[in-house]
Amino acid sequence: MAQYAVFIYEAEIPGGWDNAPQELLDAHEAFPGKVEELGGKILNGLALQPAGTAKAVRAGAVTDGPFAEGKHSIGGTFVLEARDIEHALEIARFVPVHDGGVEVRPLFDAPEEG
Repeated sequence: MAQYAVFIYEAEIPGGWDNAPQELLDAHEAFPGKVEELGGKILNGLALQPAGTAKAVRAGAVTDGPFAEGKHSIGGTFVLEARDIEHALEIARFVPVHDGGVEVRPLFDAPEEG
């Protein structure tokens, strides 16, 4: 099966995850089961600290904050194994997001060693 990076973009929850609605927390807990039910597999994932904790490097200069600033920032990412892009998008529709959305990108296939 093919592999896809799924990037979760969302607005920060005022007061952080301690103030997240219970429905959102429940949806995050149920999501891996939904992926499995749909025939996909999460290979690994990362939850990120708030965008304000980021540092960016441009032309050797370090600045505070994320590389791209806006209302929505990357809150996490995971690698998804799916049959094809349509299947990956079907699964991505169920990613729980607080005020935002997701981006799905195919990963490069590793070259065969021979």
